[in-house]
Amino acid sequence: MMLKTPYPFDPSLKHHAIIGLLLALWIFVFLFFSEPLDVNQFSFKEKLTYLPGYGMVGGFCYLIFLPFQRFLHKSLYSCWTILNEIVFLLSFCVLAITIARLYYLYIIMANERYPYTLGYMLKTILLPAAATILPIITVARYAFGKYYEKQLNNQKIEIKGSGNYEGLRLHFNDIVGIKSSDNYIEVQYLSGNALKKTLIRNKLSVIDKEFPKLIRTHRSHLINPYHFRQWKTDNGKYILILSHDIKTPVSKTYLQDVKSILDSTTN
Repeated sequence: MMLKTPYPFDPSLKHHAIIGLLLALWIFVFLFFSEPLDVNQFSFKEKLTYLPGYGMVGGFCYLIFLPFQRFLHKSLYSCWTILNEIVFLLSFCVLAITIARLYYLYIIMANERYPYTLGYMLKTILLPAAATILPIITVARYAFGKYYEKQLNNQKIEIKGSGNYEGLRLHFNDIVGIKSSDNYIEVQYLSGNALKKTLIRNKLSVIDKEFPKLIRTHRSHLINPYHFRQWKTDNGKYILILSHDIKTPVSKTYLQDVKSILDSTTN
């Protein structure tokens, strides 16, 4: 169960590009100073010619995984877990080791008859390099992920409960609609791709004044225009269809205002 624990994830391609660049530099420095295999037999010029290639392999392999990582993140309802992180890192290692081996065989040893075996390379250079590189990648990814989560948290709004009652913190565009329910309001909102509902002790009129971007469609309903999908009429009554097929009535009192606002926000 621990592997399914949410893990901080940063979708920013810019930040991952920085990780890829630092990874390439670190691989070059590691090989330049540790001199594995017969690197110590290279001249200074040969080191500068061949070793950056290993760094480019590492950085390239990291970056080409990013589109797949982004797709996987969205398909998992925007919830990245420890298991996803482990699978990503192991897949990256397998690809990087494979391409590094090909680089060694067909670039560095192109004119040599007796290259080192894969087993020997794994033991003396590839696995030791991975053991030093993976912690750095993990720390960098975790740090960027926590930074991104902090930014998102700072952007959240709070729908407060009256008195000492608990409220709800969420992003504005996660709100689908709010309706009154006796002395409470029912907030319909998205958590990932799932629709959730929470009762909060407050008045709809208070929320209406506090969040003017919400549209009053009925004396008992507010909606977020971001989630508007289409209009519908039923026996002369107007209804708004929102995300997740939520149906919200529109009273005659608010009809013209609602039409005007939705026309301006959807065109």
